[in-house]
Amino acid sequence: MDKIDNDELHPIAILIDELKSEDVNLRLNAIHRISTIALALGPQRAREELIPFLQDSLDDEDEVLLALADELGKGMDEYLGGKQYAHLLLGPLENLAAVEETLVRDKATESINKIAAVLSPQQIEEFYFPLLKRLTTGEWFTSRTSAAALYASVYASTSPQTQEELRRLYSALAADDTPMVRRAAARHLGGLAAKFAKEHVLSDALQIYRKLSTDDQDSVRLLTVEDLIAIARKLQPAEVKEQLLMSVKSSVSDKSWRVRYMVADHFVQLAEAVGADIVKDELVSSYVALLKDNEAEVRSSAAGQLPGFSALIDPEVILARILPCVKDLSTDSSQHVRAALGMHISGVAPLLGRDPTIEHLLPLFLHLLKDEFPDVRLNIISKLETVNSVIGIDLLSQSLLPAIVELAEDKQWRVRQAIIEYIPLLANQLGVHFFDEQLGNLCMSWLGDNVYSIREAATVNLKRLTEVFGVEWARNAIVPKVLQMGGHPNYLYRMTTIFAITSLAPTLTTEVIRESVLGTVLSLVADPIPNIRFNVAKALEVLAITLATTSEGKDLAHVKIVPAVQTLRSDSDPDVRYFAGKAFEKAAQLAVVG
Repeated sequence: MDKIDNDELHPIAILIDELKSEDVNLRLNAIHRISTIALALGPQRAREELIPFLQDSLDDEDEVLLALADELGKGMDEYLGGKQYAHLLLGPLENLAAVEETLVRDKATESINKIAAVLSPQQIEEFYFPLLKRLTTGEWFTSRTSAAALYASVYASTSPQTQEELRRLYSALAADDTPMVRRAAARHLGGLAAKFAKEHVLSDALQIYRKLSTDDQDSVRLLTVEDLIAIARKLQPAEVKEQLLMSVKSSVSDKSWRVRYMVADHFVQLAEAVGADIVKDELVSSYVALLKDNEAEVRSSAAGQLPGFSALIDPEVILARILPCVKDLSTDSSQHVRAALGMHISGVAPLLGRDPTIEHLLPLFLHLLKDEFPDVRLNIISKLETVNSVIGIDLLSQSLLPAIVELAEDKQWRVRQAIIEYIPLLANQLGVHFFDEQLGNLCMSWLGDNVYSIREAATVNLKRLTEVFGVEWARNAIVPKVLQMGGHPNYLYRMTTIFAITSLAPTLTTEVIRESVLGTVLSLVADPIPNIRFNVAKALEVLAITLATTSEGKDLAHVKIVPAVQTLRSDSDPDVRYFAGKAFEKAAQLAVVG
């Protein structure tokens, strides 16, 4: 860093000039250099000149104010002389916490909370609490909205008298006339209630929660779901039943789907917080109601909680109460609900055990595997490993494999393409032995598909399978079959061979390329079809790059690939000559004998 001369450069004057510049980028850069300027000024001048100047410089573009709010929370106290002066940063941040732009306010409150963490109890009482009081009772709703986020960070560090005042002030925010302020109070109540002593949870937090949870604005009520969970965690099950059970039931049946969605999205957390007895006696019915909700978004969210909630109840209850709803969801009119179910239904299998899974869940898996919506099928296939661990690969192959094969041979080429993309995922879960027996031939058959997109996807599929099972497997299971197609009288098969080799090459070793692959590629240099010859040139370039990773490979490229590409450079077809020229340049550059 250049040496800064305080007297000559006058850092504060430079900062003033740059902050007054018409160029917003210059002003932004000045803000980002505040710590450097504070360092140049020294702690005393930073306290006496820089902070007051910043407090008076808040009439600017939102992005500049956002940068300032961010910088003030990045350990600026160390440039002011240490933690004992950290409270001086609260002045500019208090002003920023009251501006109109939400992003600036949020960043300002984040920085204030960071500073609160380094303040002493005395500083909190003397400087932070008055700031919080001013924001809470501010004329504009913006300051009151910001205030709600600032209580939890200092509550535990204040005296009992101050804590009582903080609870009173927070109650006032929860009863504010402006919905935005009540929203902020609802958003941060859970964090604050977690800091309350139990007696104050019962006397104050519950009262504030009830006020907010019955608000006429659904945007306020939906934020109280997390408050409900936080308060329940502070109470005993008997107290939860007495104080909160009606609130839980009200939220589940709220007239606004957005509130019900939030309940569904947090249902497992809620169930864990209220205790096993209430789950068994009350929440099963609530969960069933959410799974049967009129709104697809709520049903989707509830389906996402299926494994987590099922783990909290007995298998008999799952079979009797939950599975009938799951069966209905598998034929739901919304594809998003079915997709959510497909993603999570397999998590129930370990909870039920082998026989109930075979009897009740397998038919649902088969049904969802044939769903017209690709995401449903993908979600089922992506989670088969969980089912495999419960019922075993033999049964899984007998029941699910026919459905997968049926999709793989579907007359719609897009369906076939979708299944190809799932195969490596399936292979990884089911293992090499099962794959070779059941799916190997299927994968090779796609290379001869009459749709180009399927053949292309099949070559990419082979590369991904090689990454899953390893080069030795590819050498024995894939490479011979691919090379066999290189001599096919139909040029499309020969073309597919070249595509497959080009795709596979980066995953193969020098030995496999030398002994198995290179001969076939070189034999196609003289193919009568120009399209094949220029794709051979492309393949040779990829092989040269792959071989260049070893000295033996460089020798092989020099002896075999460079002469072949040289031949193609004098081809009669201009496209072949173009790609051969590119390949020759790369091959000659890499094939330097080491």
